[in-house]
Amino acid sequence: MSPVVVPPVGARIRQARTARGMTLRGLAREIGVSASLISQIETGKSQPSVSTLYAITTALSIPVESLFDAAEGAGATEVTSVSDVPTQASAGAPPGTVLRALAALAADPGRRIGPLVEAHDREVLELDSGVVWERLGRVPGTDVDFLLVTYRPGGTSSGTGKLMRHPGTEYGYLTSGELVLTLGFEEYTLRPGDAVSFESTTPHRYRNDGDDPAVGVWFVFSMP
Repeated sequence: MSPVVVPPVGARIRQARTARGMTLRGLAREIGVSASLISQIETGKSQPSVSTLYAITTALSIPVESLFDAAEGAGATEVTSVSDVPTQASAGAPPGTVLRALAALAADPGRRIGPLVEAHDREVLELDSGVVWERLGRVPGTDVDFLLVTYRPGGTSSGTGKLMRHPGTEYGYLTSGELVLTLGFEEYTLRPGDAVSFESTTPHRYRNDGDDPAVGVWFVFSMP
């Protein structure tokens, strides 16, 4: 993959939001964050975490790739290709590192990952909330993420601590550690061998309250 150019993400989010007649407060309420945060993201004063970016794009019914389309280069910054992005972002990495990695991964939505993905050759994204995604494969034309997910001790799917929801469905199988799933008004503790499946429009959050990493395999369908 060749280097890609990342246009202002906030401007595209604002354009998609206004095109759908959604207010700042409406979008913020939809994904469980403050209107102030959405405003800061749209004006470029704040970079969204991967989980927040995913929630925004799903709430607006737009693909993540549309935010990184290289066709519009005004005010863009250059990022490296996937092969040049570190396989794992280090702690304390400069702001935007995860977004840069995500932009590179999304630069070619038609790219196939597999059919064989060796353990040492996975693409890795580290969220700022203590969660690591490892891509296990991808088939072009499908709307599913096939992931090995690790929740480090204290890690959570929501950096704000609030429940999140988005279109689609997800299926998860925990292989090690313990993970707490808040799903609507219920709370479940997942242990090795346990599995979950639910509509992602149900408010939910994962967190690791233990001292050991919680690791599992997840299928996340972005469309219902």
